[in-house]
Amino acid sequence: MHPTLSRITLLGLSVLVAGSLASCASTPAKKPAASTGEKKSFNLKEDPYASTYRRVAAAPVILRGATVLTGTGTRLDNADVLIRDGKIAGVGASLAAPSDAVEVNASGKWITPGLIDVHSHLGVYASPGVSAHSDGNEATSPTTPNVWAEHSVWPQDPGFGTALAGGVTTLQILPGSANLIGGRGVTLKNVYATTYQGMKFPGAPWGLKMACGENPKRVYGQRSGPSTRMGNVAGYRAAFIEARDYLKKQTGDSPGKRDLKNDTLSNAMNGDILVHNHCYRADEMAIMLDLAKEFGFKIAAFHHGVEAYKLSDRLAREGICGALWADWWGFKMESFDGIQENIALVDRPEGSCAIVHSDDSEGIQRLNQEAAKVMAHATRIGMNIAPERAIRWITSNAAKSLGVLDKTGTLEVGKMADVVLWNGNPFSTYAKAEQVYVDGAKMYDRAIPSLRPRSDFLLGTDPNPTTYSVEGGAR
Repeated sequence: MHPTLSRITLLGLSVLVAGSLASCASTPAKKPAASTGEKKSFNLKEDPYASTYRRVAAAPVILRGATVLTGTGTRLDNADVLIRDGKIAGVGASLAAPSDAVEVNASGKWITPGLIDVHSHLGVYASPGVSAHSDGNEATSPTTPNVWAEHSVWPQDPGFGTALAGGVTTLQILPGSANLIGGRGVTLKNVYATTYQGMKFPGAPWGLKMACGENPKRVYGQRSGPSTRMGNVAGYRAAFIEARDYLKKQTGDSPGKRDLKNDTLSNAMNGDILVHNHCYRADEMAIMLDLAKEFGFKIAAFHHGVEAYKLSDRLAREGICGALWADWWGFKMESFDGIQENIALVDRPEGSCAIVHSDDSEGIQRLNQEAAKVMAHATRIGMNIAPERAIRWITSNAAKSLGVLDKTGTLEVGKMADVVLWNGNPFSTYAKAEQVYVDGAKMYDRAIPSLRPRSDFLLGTDPNPTTYSVEGGAR
């Protein structure tokens, strides 16, 4: 056996084998149908790069006697979680388990849904952070809805492994914020794969990254424009006006030439692509809400939004999430009016959807601690937020904004068994993810070196691979 191959973890090898078997299956190519000469509109929803993700088969598992935060706002003490066939099969006290179930003593420990980061650039700004890995901003035009972040994702980014060690099972990879419209984002399952399609979350809608404020006018102010905030808005409007005309043609008799930019914007106006809007200031969020009404698209979440607390009631009323940092502020003028209570205030109104996101290859490793910061800041102003509520910021609310809440984000029967077993309260400074399950398969175990997956990129870089762990980079 090749010496490098011998160091591949058992987990990585099992997934590679499964993937190879799937890719070997083929069917004879169909003979192209004869052309009728009839023009048909394009299928704007078609995905030519569809997910090839397949869950790893695993025996049933029963986690017994833990404190369980379900992600629905409920806390269960001394409860069990049963995983079977990749799904949550039961949550409650003294559950019966199949005879072949693996029993895990979780007494004194905590269980949560797998964590979800809605704003990541892993794979497109991969580690090591060198210019060769700078694939997140297609800074050739202020509007580039034609590009897809997934086509820049490098599955071997070691950051995926360190995020998994922090309990992250699902993440949205977005383009950067240089452009008014930066392109499509993609939602991934955090599993080892050779191709990004092997990580692609089945059935998850695409996101569309848009950015307002300083970044686009700074990048393009000395080039093709825009150079002002009013130029930003004019740029959005021009793009959507063109896309609206394009969409009308697609439903008519003469659809004309296909246009990738307008494919994406048309899907956004149809509601099939969810808009994720980088926007810091409250006044600009209000403008973007008006823009959305003008062109009929829906903003799923405002990202970064350090002034979201000023619009918290409106965001809740219109069903828009705030995907925010715990305490980043002041690093540029539009981020100056941030407050540490931002997320707690966005979370307060009825129907709210507050999210803790990372936008950072290190912050994604400790989303639980970022959420704990918010709880501490809230306590200082007299808002005591319980763990069962706070966990929603990094599980169910995040899943809602990505359009996958029907599949993951909570520990409910029938949902994907994306589960994290913590050594204690996940909002403690000392909390560590001990075991991480993705679709019921244990993908990470802090106690088992072979279940601390590492990227192919790292093979051969560690002189003592049997003791290698992503633990050091995960905390």
